[in-house]
Amino acid sequence: MRAIAFIRNDRAEAIDDDWSDVVSTVELARDVPDEALAGLEDFSHAEIIFLADWADDVPPGPWHRHPQGNPAWPLRGVFAQRNKDRPNRLLLSTVRIEECQSRSFTVRGLDGIDGTPVLDIKPVYRWSRPADSVRAPRWSDELGGL
Repeated sequence: MRAIAFIRNDRAEAIDDDWSDVVSTVELARDVPDEALAGLEDFSHAEIIFLADWADDVPPGPWHRHPQGNPAWPLRGVFAQRNKDRPNRLLLSTVRIEECQSRSFTVRGLDGIDGTPVLDIKPVYRWSRPADSVRAPRWSDELGGL
């Protein structure tokens, strides 16, 4: 795998929350041509797949924990959470596209810190979202402020 872009923003540390209003620029790597972004401006959202090169590996990080370290929430496995510490440190965020430029685009809600390598960018199609309602436990709604 190789970085095709990099995240640029004011975030220097990987904290677990308050990412929804973070504005980031996704800037293409030097060896990726401008044409790779052609047509992205027609979409409202994109999925950003990135490498949390600043996160801890699992293992040695825990395979289960309380979400965000909150003991009021139940112990849950790494695959039942969206925390940064992952077996392969791969993260995925669905973001709102704010503006497109020739070699970059600005997004809102990307939970990667400044300098994080981006591995892929995919537009969100209407038909690529879940067609039925999403089921999730109450603690995850609390985590998200719902």
